[in-house]
Order: sequence, then structure tokens, then C-alpha cells
Amino acid sequence: MKIRILGVPLDLGQERRGVDMGPSAIRAAGLNAALKGLGHQVEDAGNLHVKLAEEQPFGDRRAKYLNEIADTCQEVAERVRQTLEEGLFPLSLGGDHSIAIGTLAGVSKFHRDRNQAIGCLWIDAHGDMNTPETSSSGNVHGMPFAAVLGLGPDALTKILGFCPKVLAKDCVLVGARDLDARERRQIRHSGINVFTMRDIDEQGMRAVMQKSVELALRDTAGFAVSLDMDVVDPAEAPGVGTAVPGGMTFREAHLAMEIIADSKGMVSLEIVEVNPILDTLNRTAALAVGLASSAFGKKIL
Repeated sequence: MKIRILGVPLDLGQERRGVDMGPSAIRAAGLNAALKGLGHQVEDAGNLHVKLAEEQPFGDRRAKYLNEIADTCQEVAERVRQTLEEGLFPLSLGGDHSIAIGTLAGVSKFHRDRNQAIGCLWIDAHGDMNTPETSSSGNVHGMPFAAVLGLGPDALTKILGFCPKVLAKDCVLVGARDLDARERRQIRHSGINVFTMRDIDEQGMRAVMQKSVELALRDTAGFAVSLDMDVVDPAEAPGVGTAVPGGMTFREAHLAMEIIADSKGMVSLEIVEVNPILDTLNRTAALAVGLASSAFGKKIL
């Protein structure tokens, strides 16, 4: 596989500084070498330029830095679409989860131009299904899943000129364990498929991921994977901005990625919310490299 890495050091979508260093931390943990070691061709396109929070006012308290985030996501979308047009696989490194609005827009546009739909596996402790009207913080990193489904301000939902980017029936939220009260109602009404940590506890990761992949592939040309590192338990991934106890174990997270690789249905991957300031000895970035390796075909034997 030919993989193009794109760093998006966006930290405007949340309030814990340091996540802009996530792409560098993941690279420093050996991402490029790990992927090349699996036999893939790797092209590192470097990082996009992203405006600093200190450079501008945050604007509307219900959606802070909305225009700046939208501008970055527009550029991400164009770069991801171009990557696919050139026959390469897009691997995006965040930054906060706001970048998913751009990633999904680019992947969706590429397939839309070919009369194809895509699915989405959103692997996250949180729902990211808020809108400015429901968010208690106004942080856009809690809104990207809603945005790609067409919910929220036009600046986020209509990047590249169309919405929604994905249909709810083709989307699966995996690993949720920390949802806002109003967000819960939005998730129920959205029509997406959800497997919470309780589902993983009761059914096992193998069954949950097999069902998730089946749902995301049922009526699509493939699925985008959006991996928020806070889905993993903080004992294994301490370097995230919104850590919540009770997450996936090391092996559960790897099994999820291994099943994704086995499906051969993944059309893009992004890894977000690695914050080296909050990390211990770059453990979370190293885990991100390991999970990416599993998603790209690394096997135990």
C-alpha cells in the first residue's frame, strides 16, 4: 500500500494545550519506520499550517474558533481528496478531533464523485455529537461526528459543498462511555449504530468489531476510521485531553484494529487527541503507532 501521512496540528477545538504536538509525537514514536517495516510505501507530507489560539479571538462561545477550524478542515478535505485521487491511502494525524470534519469530507467527496457512499467507524470514548445549541463548553472537538452527519453550522457541515458526508445507518460509534445528557438524545435520534463499553464487556471485542465492520460495509465502498486515543483506558493511554476510566485494554484496542485490517474495508485512517504534554514517556504516541501498525496489517504471527 502507498500511504501518505498528513499532520494536522489543530488545537483550537478544545482547551487543553499540547494536542498540536500530537503529530510530532506520533512520528517521534516511529510511525514511518513501523509502516515501512510492514512493506508499505510511505510518503510524509508534513504538517498543515494551523492558526494559533493566541492569534485571534475565539468568537462565539457556543462554537469557539469556528471559522478558523472550518478553514483548516477545508484544507484537510482538499488534501485528503487529492491523496485519494493520486492513488495513495490517507493517514491523518491530529491534533484534536475537529480534524475529522475535514478528513471525512475529503474521503466522502472522492467516493461521491464515483457515485459511491462510505461508512465510518468512529472509535471514541465520547459521542462527539454535540452542536453549538447542545454543547455546554462550545468546544468544536465535541461536534465533528454531528457535523459529518449534517448537524450543526453550515461552516462545518457544508465543507466541499455538500452534506451529509456519511449516512447515519452506515456509521458506528465504538467504545463510548462518557456522553453528555443532551448528546445522548442526539445520538438516539441520529440513527447511528452504537456499541458502548458495556456492549464490549458483554459481547466481547471480536463480536462488536465484526458487527461494526459489517454495518459500515453493508451499503458502501468502504469505511473511514476515526480513532480517538481516549477510547483506550488511561492506564494505557494517559496522554489525552479528556481521559475517562474504564476504556479499552491494550489488547482490545489492538484486536479492534486487527479486525479492521482483516476486513480490507478501510479507506482512510485518522488518529487524534494525542497530547504529549499530558503523556508519560510518549506512551500514548507509541501506542498510536502500534495501533496504526495493526490497522495496516501487522500480525502477531
